[in-house]
Amino acid sequence: MSASAPSTTPPTTTTTKRKSPSSSTTPAPKTIHFTARNPQWTYLKLQLVPQPNTPSTTQPLDPLTARTYLSAALTQFLGLTGTAIPIDILKISSDESEPEPGSPTISKIVWVRVPRDDASAVVAALSSWIGGSTGGDSSAGNVAWRVCAKGNYLGALVQGSGSDLFVS
Repeated sequence: MSASAPSTTPPTTTTTKRKSPSSSTTPAPKTIHFTARNPQWTYLKLQLVPQPNTPSTTQPLDPLTARTYLSAALTQFLGLTGTAIPIDILKISSDESEPEPGSPTISKIVWVRVPRDDASAVVAALSSWIGGSTGGDSSAGNVAWRVCAKGNYLGALVQGSGSDLFVS
């Protein structure tokens, strides 16, 4: 007796290929319009000005001093809540100008970014602050912040491409 083993043939599978869409039936891409109605940030252009009849310093403004003056103004106006407002210093520039003969002054401009919801409180705090010299350091003098410009879009605030804002 001979036993024959059943023969197994592999089952045939048929593959179905998907047709790629033809390029003639592809619709044109849709144009998307985007309007930012509530931007997250507000940008401020500030100028540090010495008070009249006080000895002004001709030293350029450094980031640590600018941060100290900004924090002092927010703390004086809003207390502990003012210290919690995040302020990003974007640029500090010192431009020398000579408005009157013999009295050179340095225009100290600071560009900052604050949250949009806190912008009105920051503007109120900075515009009402007058900083004074502490201790025996009379070189600091009395200074104040002047808000030169405020806007929700940095490009519109600098009135141009914004290339002069960041140091390259």
